[in-house]
Amino acid sequence: MDVDLFDFDLPPERIALRPVSPRDAARMLVVGQGGALADRHVRDLPSLLRSGDVLVVNDTRVIPAQLEGMRGQARIGATLHKRVDLRAWDAFVRNAKRLKEGDTIDFGEEVLVTAEARHEEGSWRLRFAGEEPVEVLLERAGRMPLPPYIAAKRPTDAADKADYQTMFAEKEGAVAAPTAALHFTPELTAALKEAGIKRETLTLHVGAGTFLPVKASDTADHAMHAEWGRIESETAQRLNEARAAGGRLIAVGTTSLRLLESAADEAGIIHPFEGDTAIFITPGYRFRAVNGLMTNFHLPRSTLFMLVSALMGLDTMQAAYAYAIEHGCRFYSYGDSSLLLPEG
Repeated sequence: MDVDLFDFDLPPERIALRPVSPRDAARMLVVGQGGALADRHVRDLPSLLRSGDVLVVNDTRVIPAQLEGMRGQARIGATLHKRVDLRAWDAFVRNAKRLKEGDTIDFGEEVLVTAEARHEEGSWRLRFAGEEPVEVLLERAGRMPLPPYIAAKRPTDAADKADYQTMFAEKEGAVAAPTAALHFTPELTAALKEAGIKRETLTLHVGAGTFLPVKASDTADHAMHAEWGRIESETAQRLNEARAAGGRLIAVGTTSLRLLESAADEAGIIHPFEGDTAIFITPGYRFRAVNGLMTNFHLPRSTLFMLVSALMGLDTMQAAYAYAIEHGCRFYSYGDSSLLLPEG
């Protein structure tokens, strides 16, 4: 499909630079069958779902994956995006033209890294020196990897360490937050439980590739970066049982949705999953696992806007985003939410 179909004008002032407080006070645009719109708030979620529905959240934890250092006199920036082994990560590198294989980058705080190999698409494999766990080194020298559309407008600060982490964050490995779940609070989860709405957890370590622009003019020519995920066998069984009992599976975030769809077979049965997924969902895709999606507002021409357009229809999502922009909704990672229910 022509990538231009997924373009829209977004005023810069619609980009949220900080989250609202409390988190569940964020607005939520409900998009239903036929494009029906309702302007609500995240704290209304218990009344918008049904008893027996299941919210599926991602328990990945964001690591301080952005590094700034020197290779000789050259300043080098690196954003880790996928773990390779205990000491190596693949990374997007800034000023990579000053780097060659075998070079050592000093990221400060006694964190030394070897530029081990350059990949064909331009990213690098970086290997951390020494014996200290890489997680310890990153806590010492790294910073939270705010999305580029926020980082370009303000520096990362102490507040982001908490703000850019969901209340479900448990398993370290993501370099971007599953931002739909940033809106949840203990009070909201208690209200959902009281309403009979269940919650299940999976893990997808979100990579920085989620922020990469689609440079191709046709979606068929865009290559997704793989991300590692896991769905436990007990979780898959409970999800299948919930659907069989008439409950809807509502993915909290595109990360949860993509992993659920990767794990589902043609009959819609969700299987245990562990490994990489590079699933790319565009209009025409037949959804097998999910019945709805809670997600923030996404970039023009992005793979994520393509995904929501596949779920609800391109015309519906263009109209919903136009409404959101006109009515002052806040966009992107720290912005407002939407609840997409294609079956009404």
